Amino acid sequence: MFDTMVDEMIGTAAASQMRGIPSGLDEMEPGPFLAIVLSGIDPDTLSGFDRITVIRARTRLVSHYAAELYGDMAGLVDSFRHEEGCDRQSAAEGAAYELRAALRLTRRAADVELSFALDLRDRLPRVLDALSKGLIDQRRARTIVWQTTHLDDEEARAVVDRIIDQAPSLTTGQLMARIRKLCTEVDPGAALQRYRESIADRRVIMDPTEAGTANLMGFDLPPHKVSAARHRINELAKTLRGPGEARTMDQLRADVYLDLLCGEHNAGRGGVVDIRVDLNTLVELNDHPGDLAGYGPIVSDITRNVVDDNHDAEWRYTITNNGKPVAVGTTRRRPNRGQKRLIEAAHPTCVFPGCRIPATQCDLDHTTAWADGGPTDTENLAPLCRHDHRLKHEAGWTYKILPNGDTEWTSPLDHTYTTRGRSP
Repeated sequence: MFDTMVDEMIGTAAASQMRGIPSGLDEMEPGPFLAIVLSGIDPDTLSGFDRITVIRARTRLVSHYAAELYGDMAGLVDSFRHEEGCDRQSAAEGAAYELRAALRLTRRAADVELSFALDLRDRLPRVLDALSKGLIDQRRARTIVWQTTHLDDEEARAVVDRIIDQAPSLTTGQLMARIRKLCTEVDPGAALQRYRESIADRRVIMDPTEAGTANLMGFDLPPHKVSAARHRINELAKTLRGPGEARTMDQLRADVYLDLLCGEHNAGRGGVVDIRVDLNTLVELNDHPGDLAGYGPIVSDITRNVVDDNHDAEWRYTITNNGKPVAVGTTRRRPNRGQKRLIEAAHPTCVFPGCRIPATQCDLDHTTAWADGGPTDTENLAPLCRHDHRLKHEAGWTYKILPNGDTEWTSPLDHTYTTRGRSP
């Protein structure tokens, strides 16, 4: 029976090689059959469109076998317990030593890999299942596991239950931000305590490099102050650009950074604070996390403190109804164009798939070009960061805003990718 099944697989693979790729390859579940089908495909005969389909299929297969590998690693601990008659900790130590020797790993790497395998199998089985089915890859699996290590098992599983269905469509950066927000919602009090403990450990470190330069790094700093500082550095660096200026923007930012710390640069205007928070949280009726543009979720108490402390910054507000922006504006300074603020509220980040550049730092692009009759209104404008704006105009990418607020992009290879609409 097994031989017959293998013959059928090989026949399918041979047939697929003659046809390019078989229909339904994008939907095939990962496993031995998919492996044989892929082995029969001649990559030199594929179009660019079909190569993307094959790449996705191979990625699912890699994820599937990674899940099998981590299952084997976790099973090695069981083998030590049964065969050596030792407790779980001793069995894990023995398994790590064995993996270290068998796979030529460092002691640290063996410990990390085995710990990850045990977390997948014993602590977050839904993540292991998604990895085995090829729905997520190892990068996303590690993000979920590592971002929930501070939670107890029950809380971590509750977070996974809320995020796992979204995980395949999110980048690791987006996934990390969503998990941080969910972790805060699970236990706001514990999240505030973690924040306070981390802030108490804030520090600045100088790290010499082998090239004779040095790195100056601040750790565990208040995110709203870091965001405002970054914005100020960017704005001051932009003022230095001009004819005869040979420095890159990165070099200008670095020079401004040091000049400010050394007191050698004139003070500019205050920073821009762009935090999205529901009114009930602001008046302490609930404890939903806020969202700091360019950073991500921050705990509710810190959100309220930021509002109280930053009287001199430009504040941007959004009023929503059922998650959709209905009014926007700024306080203290003259507001930006109403259209621009409404678009930034509806699309908080660049609308290219996976991009997290805040809309406030993006260009406003006409979906249908103004020269082609596209109107300058909120239905035909969307934020694109400078890099992705150039991608649209120079690399053949196109997009359209769907009725539900999602953005559908079409690549030069004719694949489509959707950026989900995200309410403020």
